[in-house]
Amino acid sequence: MTSRSSDKFKTQKTAFYVLITYIICQLSVLLLIFIPGLKDSLLQLFSGMSEQDQLIKLSAWWSTISFAVAFIVSFILISRNKQFWDVFKGEKASIGASIGWGIIGFFLVFLGQTIGAYIELALGIDMGSENTEAIMSVTKVAPIMIIATVLLGPILEELVFRRVIFGSIIQNYNFWIASIISAIVFAAIHMDFTHILLYTICGMIFAFLYHKTKRLLTPIIAHILLNGFVTFIQMNADKFQI
Repeated sequence: MTSRSSDKFKTQKTAFYVLITYIICQLSVLLLIFIPGLKDSLLQLFSGMSEQDQLIKLSAWWSTISFAVAFIVSFILISRNKQFWDVFKGEKASIGASIGWGIIGFFLVFLGQTIGAYIELALGIDMGSENTEAIMSVTKVAPIMIIATVLLGPILEELVFRRVIFGSIIQNYNFWIASIISAIVFAAIHMDFTHILLYTICGMIFAFLYHKTKRLLTPIIAHILLNGFVTFIQMNADKFQI
């Protein structure tokens, strides 16, 4: 095996391990179901409130901690492979340009979602995401969820769906095939199939930003800004209505 093919295999293996780490993170909540007494023991940490609020608090803390663990494990894996970030040929955009495109990307995603929402309305699909509403209902009771939603979630999702899935597919296919496939997977993982068009549009724009600058930092910034903006609006909806 040549040095180049050996490096490629090592990078593919790292990408696979990162993907598995993310999947385990998403499925870790099943431990609360299959380990006898675990959920009841953890609920005791949130005594003094209603049973519903206890469950919400537990869900928020579990999500945040599992995302944090997945984040740490993923970057430990990546730190062992210097070639992991070398997806595209050519020079990467400067850090300044990457940050700038990340900010522009937020507005592109916002525009894309607006267009997608009009298409959904034309198809008779009501506005409002059940996935977003569910997350916001948890966040209002347990603000710790903001860390998972606005920071850790976007970083992990960009790492998995843009670097691992999009970055792997584009090695053998063109941008459109890689972006569409990765965006559909990204949309499906949110389990909000009524609005799969909106998530797919977001995924494709994030892929464009990554491809444009050759730095994952760019879609991460756009994704964080988007989730932060939505969270801010939803958390302050009552004030805005007044």
